[in-house]
Amino acid sequence: MPKQVISTDKAPAAVGAYSQGIIANGFVFTAGQIPLMPGTSDLRAGGIEAQTRQVMNNIKGLLEGAGSSLESVVKTTVFLADINDFAAFNAVYAEFFPKDPPARTTVQAGGLPIGALIEVEAVALLQS
Repeated sequence: MPKQVISTDKAPAAVGAYSQGIIANGFVFTAGQIPLMPGTSDLRAGGIEAQTRQVMNNIKGLLEGAGSSLESVVKTTVFLADINDFAAFNAVYAEFFPKDPPARTTVQAGGLPIGALIEVEAVALLQS
């Protein structure tokens, strides 16, 4: 099965040499999502809670555009500008995965794009 590029208006458009996501071998791989508002280039105002909620909604939109869902996520990678935001991030993140959350890696990363406080990428199963 060749790879298939995901293109949806339910998440921010790609602004560089990358795709919003890729479907391959029964999996959906999302590009890292920062808290951009879909259809704009505006960063979500507010602190880590508001930005986490926007990122997770962007991922949800990407997955839905690919024919998957948050319930099918098997792994996420989270980049925080400040690891001290972990507890606040984790509280919002848990709202999106109330049961059987995916495996996750969380690291502090300096210099996230356009001053974002968070970036998240996900791998999900493609639903049949």
